[in-house]
Amino acid sequence: MSLTAEFLKSAFQEALNFEDYLATGDAEQRKRWQEIYMAATLNDKQKELLDGFVRQMNVLVVSGIWCGDCVEQCPLLMRIAEGSDNIHLRFLDRDANAELRDQVAINTGARVPVALFLAEDYALCSWYGDRSLNRYRHLAQKQMGAACSTGLFVPDAEELALTLADWLNEFERIQLMLRLSTRLRNKHQD
Repeated sequence: MSLTAEFLKSAFQEALNFEDYLATGDAEQRKRWQEIYMAATLNDKQKELLDGFVRQMNVLVVSGIWCGDCVEQCPLLMRIAEGSDNIHLRFLDRDANAELRDQVAINTGARVPVALFLAEDYALCSWYGDRSLNRYRHLAQKQMGAACSTGLFVPDAEELALTLADWLNEFERIQLMLRLSTRLRNKHQD
């Protein structure tokens, strides 16, 4: 199966919202995700940017409730999604969705999180993951080895803000792609 709009729409409809996805984890996993969510904030300029989004964007995140990188990034995606009525965010478990997982492998690996950015009609615009540039920079500074983030500790405020900004840049890039799309401009007559 390829990443057709029909396939992606079906996967999106099967996916869970943030709260329901968190409910699939155990108490400790839910606690860690909530800690990052509570620590993440959008500044006024970021809120204003998101408030200006006019095209519907469906964002499907292939994730693992157990994954340290997901713990440290997916709550940021939720904060971004809350900033716009035109962002619809859903989560799928990587291991329960092998067909999709295999199609969005990064560097031949089943890495998570991977966010698939979809148009209003579920046409694939892009996918982004497993870590943002600033997340990679932070990890490289810390370890330059084969360690894996555990998600046990909330990242410092600077790293959290930079990672959120990286993700927000991707959301903005896709919003501009959708806004400038000839196909969608013709459809919406704008």
